Amino acid sequence: MSEALYATSANDDAFGGIELDEAAPGFLLRTGTRTLDARGCRAMLPAGGTATLPARVSAFFNAAPTGLPLLVGALPFDPTALDALYQPVSLLTALPSHPHPTPAFVGDIRSEPSPETYANAVERALETLDNPYTPLRKVVLARSLHVSATGAIDPHALALRLGQDAGVAPFVAALPEDPSRPPAWLVGASPELLVSRQGLRVCSHPLAGSARRSADPTEDAAAAQALLGSAKDHDEHRYVVEAIVEALTPWCRDIRAPQRPELHSTASMWHLGTRIEATLRDPSTPVAELLAALHPTPAVCGTPRDDAMYSIRRLEPNPRGFYAGAVGWMDADGDGEWYVAIRCARVQGAQAQVFAGAGIVSGSQPALEVAETAAKFGALLTALGVGSAPSMGTDS
Repeated sequence: MSEALYATSANDDAFGGIELDEAAPGFLLRTGTRTLDARGCRAMLPAGGTATLPARVSAFFNAAPTGLPLLVGALPFDPTALDALYQPVSLLTALPSHPHPTPAFVGDIRSEPSPETYANAVERALETLDNPYTPLRKVVLARSLHVSATGAIDPHALALRLGQDAGVAPFVAALPEDPSRPPAWLVGASPELLVSRQGLRVCSHPLAGSARRSADPTEDAAAAQALLGSAKDHDEHRYVVEAIVEALTPWCRDIRAPQRPELHSTASMWHLGTRIEATLRDPSTPVAELLAALHPTPAVCGTPRDDAMYSIRRLEPNPRGFYAGAVGWMDADGDGEWYVAIRCARVQGAQAQVFAGAGIVSGSQPALEVAETAAKFGALLTALGVGSAPSMGTDS
């Protein structure tokens, strides 16, 4: 018998009308070390903002719930918005390794905002960044593509296709939705580890600074070297690393962060990445505390956080929802693994909203930021069967 999956939304205490049969996971996360395929829902974590997450998680596990001592789910980008975490009924650790062939896409795609409007938003952000009186040093601006297919989009098949890229962690997470509407899912393949906690060991692997890869080996190598030599991208990356180290310092000792980033590659993008490792000061500190301290990082928001959040609300036409939030798991021992919810889409029935963002710092060029977000759309569009559609950079 299938289990009904419930979760909290802003206007209701439940994910209404989401029914998980035993053949399809309600939550999926595949990393280099493990695969979590969670089915059904035994209990919901009462929803709230990120600041209250540690207290809510502690109360949940202290109540000694029956079943798996595990919570899975997603956090929204806005730390004041409601999260969606639940205790699954059962857990599998294996998935098919060969996804079904990608079907050819039939449908429509439109940009929101248009590339021109997005470029204008970047220009407005640069005006603020170049003001000598502003504390703002970086802001991440996002745009999206609305994909309307002629048939339903299978979120789990989409994640398996995305997971063919060895440089990413594919995921699927059920999202709050009105019970009268089709189930909604966050589907993606993140290259960026926000935070993991295993015993005393803490790790984060932020990415910031990106370049599109090329099928031509010479051009691809040149793009990688140009990224490594880009002062603008190193500035963008440094803001992220410094913020994460600062946020971890109250909780951790022996924080190790290399002075210079390394290249991290996915099938479509080069990134600057820094692997940050640390040791907990107090072995009782759970991953929920670290999540609350870190999210959202400058990699998806900007710095200082409050100023960047204000600019995002002013310059982006719609709330991000769970895009640029976090997706992962935590257990009763305080361990967990959480990835930044990027390279993702909100999938519902035959509709998908595909997201991409770019970090804007002084010296950014609007046309190049449009091109960067277009490149970041590529993985999702390819997995949807769209390929290199013109809508990746312009309106269709």
